[in-house]
Amino acid sequence: MISKIKLISFLFMMLIMISACGGGNATQAEPAQTEIPSAAVPVQTEPSTEEISGEVILYSGRSEPLIQPVLDAFKAKYPNVNVLLKAGSNSELANALIEERSNPQADIFITTELFTVQSLAAQGVFDKYLPAGAEQFPAEFRSENTTWTGLTRRARVIIYNKDIVEENELPSSIFDLTDEKWKGQIAAAGSTNGGMQAQIAAMHQLLREEETRAWLEGLIANDVTFFKGHTDVRKAVGTGEFKLGLVNHYYYHLQLAEGSNIGVIYPDQNEDQVGLFTNATAAGIVKGAKNVAAARAFLDFLVSSEGQKLFAEQNYEYPLLPGVALKEGVLPLDGLRFADVDVVKAALDFESTFDLIEKVGLP
Repeated sequence: MISKIKLISFLFMMLIMISACGGGNATQAEPAQTEIPSAAVPVQTEPSTEEISGEVILYSGRSEPLIQPVLDAFKAKYPNVNVLLKAGSNSELANALIEERSNPQADIFITTELFTVQSLAAQGVFDKYLPAGAEQFPAEFRSENTTWTGLTRRARVIIYNKDIVEENELPSSIFDLTDEKWKGQIAAAGSTNGGMQAQIAAMHQLLREEETRAWLEGLIANDVTFFKGHTDVRKAVGTGEFKLGLVNHYYYHLQLAEGSNIGVIYPDQNEDQVGLFTNATAAGIVKGAKNVAAARAFLDFLVSSEGQKLFAEQNYEYPLLPGVALKEGVLPLDGLRFADVDVVKAALDFESTFDLIEKVGLP
């Protein structure tokens, strides 16, 4: 159970939220682009790979295996730049960034949740910089004042083991996970996991407390097993220890690549259902960074077609740069229905979300 002290700490060092768009429409609408005053944004120039040298220190909430291919590709393009990686949880790294504001140790922070970076930006942790090409990103995935930019998008899905679940009994909604027929047969990430926290926050904004609380209490009553992270969830479903799992979509593809006989459901697509929840990764350059030129080159690389292609091909994620192809087998988001969530309003109500997590006693 999350203590009040931990709640306050979480609120201070991060706001985590699922970003979602499109409402109940059958097709995904292209978001309006926010006009960014040119005076507020450093002038973009194509960096010379020979001129950029030194090192860049990266704090990453993404695990090392998921970010390392991108680091390797950047190093190949900028051989004179040494990338030093510090990987950890979003909350640990966000707290470190706050503590280090008077003497910044990191140059760049990458988070697995959009509102972690928003919270830090509000506390003055990041410098203003719009990476080259990021103006093509959907407006809700980049900061209006250029202190951060989104990197990739991911969807919340249900995975299942095909060896032990019949096609005709599959759930179509996240609310089906409270059905007694699945009692003791579902795995999910627990209350300390950013993806799960984000989904609860979005549901709380969209559905309010009563319905969200009923869903959480239904999961607990249905003997859902809550793991620390999604890797444990996907592996447990893959081996048949559990029939169903609630994860981000790319965990399905990672488990499938390991040879497991699993399937995936993009839930709540019927007209009378809430729609698909999604969230995003993001990055920002730390204010006072010691290696600004290398940090800007690195951020430019992350949002470039080459960097976005790596995220798509290596991690099965949804690139934010238009025109970058998805990894073969990844379901396009075009045509899916999305949960109608106001991300700003949801962030403001974040304290109530964690109060709710504590009230229900989510493990």
